[in-house]
Amino acid sequence: MANVGQDLGKLLLRLMIGGLLLFHGLFKLTHGIDGITSMLQEAHLPPALAYGVYVGEVVAPILLLLGQWARAAGLLVACDMVMAIALTKSGQVFAIAERGGGLVIELESLYLLGGVVIALIGAGSWSVSRGRGLWN
Repeated sequence: MANVGQDLGKLLLRLMIGGLLLFHGLFKLTHGIDGITSMLQEAHLPPALAYGVYVGEVVAPILLLLGQWARAAGLLVACDMVMAIALTKSGQVFAIAERGGGLVIELESLYLLGGVVIALIGAGSWSVSRGRGLWN
């Protein structure tokens, strides 16, 4: 009972990161990943890496929502965001957005750091895994 606040916080973080990122993945499932493939080719990287977006933005968010292998899923989200920043905004890491005044990489940074935090703290008891196991 003493960890209710911590478990609730972990649940809310998982729901926020997993739930919101899943919408990006579902968009890519329905509209394709041709744009990502093109960006990879321009960066002289294998186009097949584009399929990793499905892991980072569909599989990992579902795992986060369930709280199963949450630490691994958090790392996958973080890696996905590092790649997203590198491909789309590498020259704008410290740039300020013209509209709103926030960082250009603000959204990606929130997902990246959210994934890192989940990897560090785990899923908590309010999860399918009940917070048990090395990767939960």
